[in-house]
Amino acid sequence: MQEIDIIILSSAKTPELRSMTCQAIETLLASEDSSRIRFLVQIFESAKTAPYEYPNCTTVFPSIPFNYNCYMNLGIKRGRAPWVCLCNNDLLFHPGWATALLSAMRKYPDLESASPLCEINHRERGIFPDTGTYMGYEVRKHVAGWCLFFKRSMLKKTGLLDERFKFWYADNDYAKTLEKLKVLHALVSDAKVDHLESQTLQTRTAKEQLMLTTDERFLYECKWGGRSYFSYLNYRRKQLFRKK
Repeated sequence: MQEIDIIILSSAKTPELRSMTCQAIETLLASEDSSRIRFLVQIFESAKTAPYEYPNCTTVFPSIPFNYNCYMNLGIKRGRAPWVCLCNNDLLFHPGWATALLSAMRKYPDLESASPLCEINHRERGIFPDTGTYMGYEVRKHVAGWCLFFKRSMLKKTGLLDERFKFWYADNDYAKTLEKLKVLHALVSDAKVDHLESQTLQTRTAKEQLMLTTDERFLYECKWGGRSYFSYLNYRRKQLFRKK
């Protein structure tokens, strides 16, 4: 039996958002034969509500403020399976998605990281279901940040996720890290997981989204070129001054 650590981040501030997380869990658990693939599911719930347990999962209410990469790292460190999958909560898992990813890993032994196809997103990029395996590092084409599947052994090369990225640009940083270290990644088009496009994020105000985007973009450009570290520090200083 293959074991896969599944780490899902949720922010169930409303009954509708909690229902969406439950829908992701239900489609996940129904997607594979449990005698062949065992999902070890951890839900990291950031909503400040009365503690509760999602069904058939380990539910964690972190005491620290929401940080996408930090929460994912907590899940990675708590896990034990040889395969890890980092997931949003706004996903619908199609039957056989994990089997297809594992098959691709067997077919291409050097492949260490992969994403499944989203029929909503990838059709817009000219990639259709069951058309092959696409190697590369382009975000939203090859690297689908809403569902990242990798060998646990890959972390010996990459280390854990950079926790300076609290949400935005986390997938860009992941892609750049793999590319720099020559860790092979692919989109597997016969593995299908649909992304409902940031349903949780849309509950934030436009101002909150803009602040998150700008902060992470400055950091990303500083880390990967195009902006000096001094300019990033100057930006952070201005932000702190405005909050006073």
